[in-house]
Amino acid sequence: MNDKIQVLKTEILSDNWYTLKKVTYNFRKKDGTWQTQNREAYDRGNGATILLYNKENRTVILTRQFRLPTFINGNPSGMMIETCAGLLDKDNAEDCIRRETEEETGYQVTEVKKVFEAYMSPGSVTEILYFFVAEYAERMKINEGGGVADEQEDVEVLELKFDRAFEMMKTGEINDAKTIMLLQYVKLENLL
Repeated sequence: MNDKIQVLKTEILSDNWYTLKKVTYNFRKKDGTWQTQNREAYDRGNGATILLYNKENRTVILTRQFRLPTFINGNPSGMMIETCAGLLDKDNAEDCIRRETEEETGYQVTEVKKVFEAYMSPGSVTEILYFFVAEYAERMKINEGGGVADEQEDVEVLELKFDRAFEMMKTGEINDAKTIMLLQYVKLENLL
């Protein structure tokens, strides 16, 4: 597959929640010499995220929930304001984001648009994230959202004016990468 990489050994370091692997490999450098390296890679599967927006009201739907890694890394409350997102599991990206939108936000959107995909942390995490946008209206609300209790989700649904959300991104109140990327997309594409 790639004549610059020779995988020598793969070890499973953890297989608790997701899978943490240590991979030892030979890498051919630009000068043609080979160097043995080892790296850890966290495999949590691929995911999808969506920003719901309402043109008429100039609003967006975001979520707020506790994120342990941010708490460990200095976020005093551990709470994050984010776009709705979830892991694909065995679904395709579009089916996943429709399911997650209903579970987390309570909205059943009719049309979703994939806008791009990106590796979010390619130095250590295998995940590709698929990014979507969709228009929403009050009539699409089928339940209160909040996530799935069996999955230990406790999601707060936020409806914010787009200008307020964009300002929160600038002040650091919104500091989640996927959310920033989708807010910027909406701004650049003049969707509102």
